[in-house]
Order: sequence, then C-alpha cells, then structure tokens
Amino acid sequence: MPSGTAAFLKRSVHMGVSGRTRVCAVIGDPIEHSMSPAIHNAAFAEKGLDYVYVAFRVEDVASAMAGVRGLGIAGVSVTVPHKLAVIEYLDEVDGQAEAVGSVNTIVNRGGRLCGYTSDGRGAMLALRGGGVEPRGARVCMIGSGGAARAIAFALGGEGAASLRILGIVPDELRALVSDVSAAASLAVEGLDSTESSIEAALAESDLLINCTPVGMHPKVDASVVPARLHRPGLAVFDVVYNPARTRLLREAEAAGAATVSGVEMFVQQAVVQFELWTGQSAPVDVMRGVVVRELGARS
Repeated sequence: MPSGTAAFLKRSVHMGVSGRTRVCAVIGDPIEHSMSPAIHNAAFAEKGLDYVYVAFRVEDVASAMAGVRGLGIAGVSVTVPHKLAVIEYLDEVDGQAEAVGSVNTIVNRGGRLCGYTSDGRGAMLALRGGGVEPRGARVCMIGSGGAARAIAFALGGEGAASLRILGIVPDELRALVSDVSAAASLAVEGLDSTESSIEAALAESDLLINCTPVGMHPKVDASVVPARLHRPGLAVFDVVYNPARTRLLREAEAAGAATVSGVEMFVQQAVVQFELWTGQSAPVDVMRGVVVRELGARS
C-alpha cells in the first residue's frame, strides 16, 4: 500500500473525519476511473493536513456549483465534460484559464469561487523537470484540442520562440492559431497534420509535443510520428500518460532524443491544484508514486 494512502487511512481511523475536516472533490461524468482521490488523499496525509478528497459524478453543473458554495467545499478538480460549463458559475477566472477557455481547478475563498487551469503550468513544470527548457524553443505541436490550447498559451507565456500547430479539425486549428497569436508574442503557424507537414515542421523544431490521444491504452502500437523522423537534439513530450512510455517516446528515445512522459504532466497539474487549495508545497514524490502504482494496477 502506498505510504501516503496508509497514512491517510491511519489518520481517518484514529483521528476521524470531523467537522473541521476540509473537503475537496473532483466532478465529471464519468468519474469512476479518476485517480485524483488516491493522489490527493495521499498528499494530504503525507503533509498531515485535515483534508479529504472525494469524487462526484455530476450531470447538473449549476446545482453542483451551488453545492460547492453551500457546503463550503474548499477546492474542486473539474474534468470532462464540465471544464467549459463551470465558467459561468464562477466569481473569478484566472487570465490563462480565460484565454484557454476552460477551467479544471476551482478554489473556494470564503464563498467566492475562483477558476484556474493547471494543465498548461503542469506541462511547463513537466518539461523543465525533464531537462527541457520551453523558453526560446521552436515547438511543433500535434493536435489542437483542449490539452493543446492549455499548452499553447503556456508556451506563449513562457517565451517559446515559435509554434507550429498541426491539426485535423480545420475550424478548431484556425481558432487556436488566431487566439494564441493575439495573446502571445511568438510566431504561430497552423498546418494540416500530414506526414509531409510533420516532417517539414520537425526539421525546424527543437521540441515536439503530442497533444492527441494517439498511442493511448489500449491502442498502444500507434504513434503520431514515423520513427525515422526522430533524431538527437529533438525533445519529445507526449501528454498521453497511459501507458507511461508510449510508442512515440520509446522510438524517440531509441533515436537519441530527450523524452518527457505524460505521467509528469499529470502529476504536476495535480501538484498545482494541491498548492492552490492548501497554500503548501506538494509532496511531489508521493503523488508521482501513487500515479505510477495506479497505472500499474490498471494495466
């Protein structure tokens, strides 16, 4: 049993969840698969905090947000399909979350609900933790959906030199290119996602980011990039975290490229949430250990 989980259970048995215990939650639909309760309860226990984290399957967002206010829930993680819908029920939205157009983290400050996105910041922490510096990087991003939006705006804020976005949904791609271009001082270009365009973009890139679900369990033999295009000097970051080492990362590593797993982004976005809710530094190693063990058990 993970040490953090064991500590949480010990606290629950001997101290009890009391009227002073602060509650955090994740809302989504479906929600049964979520690893967030295991991650955050282990982190709270490791830090000795009187917090508990639960999961709620939510269909009615308006009622859920009223419940957050009425029950004094301290913090909320928001997952699909509610990241956009929650915004109209918040009192304040962080600038990056507003630009991205989605919220995955809510902090309840005395009844005032404040929305954030931890995905972009989590991605930047994951890159730097893996020895990859986004500032000044020439980036090739594949995908233009929600994860791509969060990471693209974060790259703009971190001072990336250029961003080529390859997508297969034309309207979504055009909107992302337009929005990032207007908000950040970096060169942004949108391209159709074909093998020839990927090859041309990678030839002028320092960092490749896969923001698509290609390679995710159970279709683990798929990759967005042919193995022949990987090379030393190219860093490769895959937001897919199950499996932790996707085919994309394995082939990049074999070619001498630096790699960053989506597990690190998953962990770091949870770290950002923990620190927003508690005001304390997160026990990153404990949280990472829970994710690795959970993924191992599920696979």
